[in-house]
Amino acid sequence: MKHRIARLVALSAVASLALAGCAPEPQSDSADPTTVTFRLWDQTVADAYEDSFDAFEEEHPDIDVQVNVVEWSDYWTSLRTDVAEQTMDDLFWVNNSYYGAYADSGSLVDIDSVLGETAKDAWERSVVDQFTRDETLWGVPQLYDGGVAVYYNATLLEAAGLTPTDIEDLTWSPDPEQDTFTQAARTLTRDSSGRAAGSEGFDPNAVSQFGTNLAYDLQAVLLPYIGSNGGTFQDGDQFTFDDTESAEAITYVVSKIRNDNVAPKPEETNENGDFSRDAFIEGRMAMFQSGVYNLKNIEEGADFEWGVVPMPAGPAGRVSVTNGVVVAGNAASEKQDAIAEVLEWLGSEDGAEPLGRSGAVVPGVTDAQSTFFDYWDEQGVDIDPFFEVGEDTIPAPTGPDFAKAFEQYDPILRDVFLGVLPVETGLRQAEDAANTAITG
Repeated sequence: MKHRIARLVALSAVASLALAGCAPEPQSDSADPTTVTFRLWDQTVADAYEDSFDAFEEEHPDIDVQVNVVEWSDYWTSLRTDVAEQTMDDLFWVNNSYYGAYADSGSLVDIDSVLGETAKDAWERSVVDQFTRDETLWGVPQLYDGGVAVYYNATLLEAAGLTPTDIEDLTWSPDPEQDTFTQAARTLTRDSSGRAAGSEGFDPNAVSQFGTNLAYDLQAVLLPYIGSNGGTFQDGDQFTFDDTESAEAITYVVSKIRNDNVAPKPEETNENGDFSRDAFIEGRMAMFQSGVYNLKNIEEGADFEWGVVPMPAGPAGRVSVTNGVVVAGNAASEKQDAIAEVLEWLGSEDGAEPLGRSGAVVPGVTDAQSTFFDYWDEQGVDIDPFFEVGEDTIPAPTGPDFAKAFEQYDPILRDVFLGVLPVETGLRQAEDAANTAITG
């Protein structure tokens, strides 16, 4: 197996290495393969692509695919810069929140034109719909996130006198009489002396074991809580997270962190999106609400018995968020024929099967999805809770100006979680700033 994966961390390195993405195909030796570069943000999935592209290159010896991994923390900044400077890779991952601006600017390959309008029949319908704009599909589905559920540490549950059954039907509510989640989270939170949160003598400044991972995490926490209280994050492109139901949900989440002390402090989680995942893997967190995208991380890192249960239900029931990722073609590249060949492969069962076979992600190609479920069946892990929410979902944020809005609301919401701003004041300021950004 040839080594083709390059990890790009510094933005300067990203720009220089990506220059090959838009360079003319070599003319000096017609026998040399065309190099097609492919950018994504997940090393685990990049490893699965290694197998896929090995098979592709056996059938297409005239094309060599080079995978470039850019960390999530740098991904969207480097993407914006490199697309603007026409130094972007030939192919790249993009999610629902950011693709609209690139589609509208003509930066993406029209999938319907390149692969035909019937190609989408083989792909996850919800992902196709997410990435269809102006009746045109702008990427080939690669990942289907399913829903959100709760990972649990069976050892920590047992030590607290709980079982997985005790936490599979938890409810959260602004009404304490309807709220069973808080008590479970308190029971599973311990300070360095072993005292549970809420008990006499508990030291909130010396927490050694967290009950849960509530934090400023849009996909895994905020959107599900907002949706399960009947709130919304957006109405069309307009931001609406200051409505009554959304504000109640966010107030609840913040109170669990700041008042009940059952989750890590925002000083830790605001700046490190992996803090809670790592705490769970290290055995310092009992319940971890997240998606299927962390299944492999937990399988590979956890040395304790773990499982998955449904997320807590809110006043409006369990409302999850589903999302997808597509691979987009760079419309500015001079390698359009080779790009089309790789896109066709990535949209096929053979091309997508290695992604599911590794257990890393649910492939966006529907005929390849069984490999993902087969993998976890073989591991004895029940992943049904991720998919049981069905139609009860809240849309992921979207819009051609989402990046502009995010730059405005993000620092304000961080301050809300830090306690710098009261929730009511901060949400109003954040929503106003976001909507001004997309209209101004």
